[in-house]
Amino acid sequence: MNIASVKLVYFSPTGTTKAVVQGIARGINHSTVELIDITLPDARKEPLKASEDELLVVAVPVYMGRVPALVMEWLQALQAHHTPAVCVVVYGNRVYDDALLELTNTVMEHGCLPVAGAAYIGEHSFSNAETPTAQGRPDEDDLRHAEMFGRTIREKLQSASSASRLSGVQVPGEYPYRGDPTLWTVDFIAVSDACSHCGVCAAVCPVGAIDADDCTVIDQERCITCCACIRKCPENARTMKPGLVKDASKRLHTLYQERKDPEYFV
Repeated sequence: MNIASVKLVYFSPTGTTKAVVQGIARGINHSTVELIDITLPDARKEPLKASEDELLVVAVPVYMGRVPALVMEWLQALQAHHTPAVCVVVYGNRVYDDALLELTNTVMEHGCLPVAGAAYIGEHSFSNAETPTAQGRPDEDDLRHAEMFGRTIREKLQSASSASRLSGVQVPGEYPYRGDPTLWTVDFIAVSDACSHCGVCAAVCPVGAIDADDCTVIDQERCITCCACIRKCPENARTMKPGLVKDASKRLHTLYQERKDPEYFV
């Protein structure tokens, strides 16, 4: 079938999901590609629309084995009509549980025809120099795999005369979905005197949880513990306090050192 354009939709506070979806796009190798970054709040104000002659690629990180709740909320307004879709989840080398199935079912319920799915590994949001988990991922091998996945998607699309002729895809997972998507409400970020109040942390926060006028003020009810503000602070002024999140970082580092490989389903 002929695809008029490719829409790449991604939620990527620390950049790992974005890197994966761009690798997939290189493999698809279409001349018309639209990047739709829904990481920041303003980008999620408009609903997503997709038509039958477009390919929709939706990529999200895994939070607690599930699709992030704020992404699920935004996807409820998705308007599609027999749109071929590729669902991608990125997890921190622990497990992705039912996230890929949840994402696949959700886009299907809103008019998409899921034709492929994949799970990739990105550096865990709790990873740091002291207790790294999946450090540096997605790496070159992961991105080569993503390009190969993209080529496989292109070949599948080219093999069908129309969207209705495309075969669906089976992805792993269980329903009812396991796990609790509720995130921790926790005071875990320390801000040192090195903070210059430049506002970068507030600008990159995907939920607007940081006061732009006083970067030490964090709305813990909004915070999704993505650690984007810690990663992107130019002064390295933000760190994890001792407590729940730092303890989780240590456990992840201890229990999930063995490398996991990406996998895809077509």
